[in-house]
Amino acid sequence: MRPKSCKTAALAAAAALAVAAPAAADWKPERPVEFVAAAGPGGGTDLFARVVQSALSKEKLLDVPVIVTNKAGGSGAETFIYAKTSGGDPYKLFFGTQDAYALPLANKLSYSLKDLEPVAAMTFDPFILWVNPKASGIADVKGFIEKAKAAPGSIKVGGAKAKEADETLMTLIEKAAGIDLSYIPYKSGSEAAVQVAGGHIQANVNNPSESVEQWRAGVQKPLCVFEEARLADTTVIADGMSWNAIPTCIEAGLDIKSFAQPRTIWAAKGLPPEALAYYTSLLRKVAQTEEFKGYMARGAQIPRTLTGDELKAFIAQHRATYAEYYKNNGWLKGAVD
Repeated sequence: MRPKSCKTAALAAAAALAVAAPAAADWKPERPVEFVAAAGPGGGTDLFARVVQSALSKEKLLDVPVIVTNKAGGSGAETFIYAKTSGGDPYKLFFGTQDAYALPLANKLSYSLKDLEPVAAMTFDPFILWVNPKASGIADVKGFIEKAKAAPGSIKVGGAKAKEADETLMTLIEKAAGIDLSYIPYKSGSEAAVQVAGGHIQANVNNPSESVEQWRAGVQKPLCVFEEARLADTTVIADGMSWNAIPTCIEAGLDIKSFAQPRTIWAAKGLPPEALAYYTSLLRKVAQTEEFKGYMARGAQIPRTLTGDELKAFIAQHRATYAEYYKNNGWLKGAVD
């Protein structure tokens, strides 16, 4: 009787698993989903979240509403602290960049990377050095460096947040060119662009999408792109120039290679595996929509979608790179491992 009992138990267990598997595989949201952007309205992360929201709606990829909220406090740390307190809630996704894992390196915060579940990196933004040509009197990288050397600290460079990508890049510019600049942090790259356009500061390091309208209006000019090769798009944008016409910073005399920033999406630690699988698949579909492809084209972005183990490997490598930057700048406060 015992062998028969064991066999019966095994069959019952297999049947239970067979019933449970489709239920897990078929998980999907049944009420509104909140997208929390770690930047102010109009910033690059906010635009990213809203484009994903729009693609989901237009392509009818999601049957429930999506609400975008902004938590830009603490240079975006407010978003990830909120994630920590969300207890694996599958109805919240958190949008950022490398800020999710870079902020705890330079600041003593109440969250760490261990409190987050990486879901996807959907595209990469290049950085460009921009100036207001009329207000600054600067026409090219050579002129930028000469003016900075003539009056150390006189050139004010704006950027999104403090001790994050923009300020880090500015310190790399200082070291590469042997100059001294003054950094002014804002809540978003769009705010920095407005300040440059108004002549309140002379320059900023910004993603293409955050300064393209000011370029078209003639109040910002791109000097160089921080990539090893020129951007691919040859569509004329302004001044008879395309993104491809902008020289790399190496070509222009500033020895800094690629400094692209990922557009990332996170969940709170403890997210059910079936929800993670659902969102991973959903966001890969979003990356293939015309809405999202148009967004990447407008922003001269670098198409690259990462999920799963590939994403985790990238995060580990990129976080180590930032830890080295922060160590060199005397900013490193958090644990590296």
